Amino acid sequence: MDYRNLTAPCGKDCFNCPLYIGEENSENRKAFLQRNNIPDDKYRCKGCRDNNGYCPGLEILGIDGHCKMYQCIRSKNVEYCFECDEFPCPRLQPLADRAERVPHALKLFNLCMIQKMGVDKWATEHSKKIFTGFYTRKLDSCM
Repeated sequence: MDYRNLTAPCGKDCFNCPLYIGEENSENRKAFLQRNNIPDDKYRCKGCRDNNGYCPGLEILGIDGHCKMYQCIRSKNVEYCFECDEFPCPRLQPLADRAERVPHALKLFNLCMIQKMGVDKWATEHSKKIFTGFYTRKLDSCM
């Protein structure tokens, strides 16, 4: 798997997203789309880099699917946000808005991990645990 290409510039692990996983597993895709009342033919995703910054997951949430972070890194000619002189910027500030459904608060942590160990090691050894832990770990486990 090309983890560099399937990791968004902001640190979002596209390869763990239900829309991307659905491209590889039609049963998972069908279940996800039905559970969220999404038309089957409307949302296809191969990761934001291959979609020129378009994220159908954002559109599903009622947000413009053309990611402003992707546009920003393209204008600054960097691959990841942590390579920018303005890192961390306000676009990466964790928000409570829709956090129960969307792990965007993980982006800053993911970027730090990618910077520390490289995208492949982060992706193969840590990303799934981080993603799952976001929904399953309790605050007192790390305080």
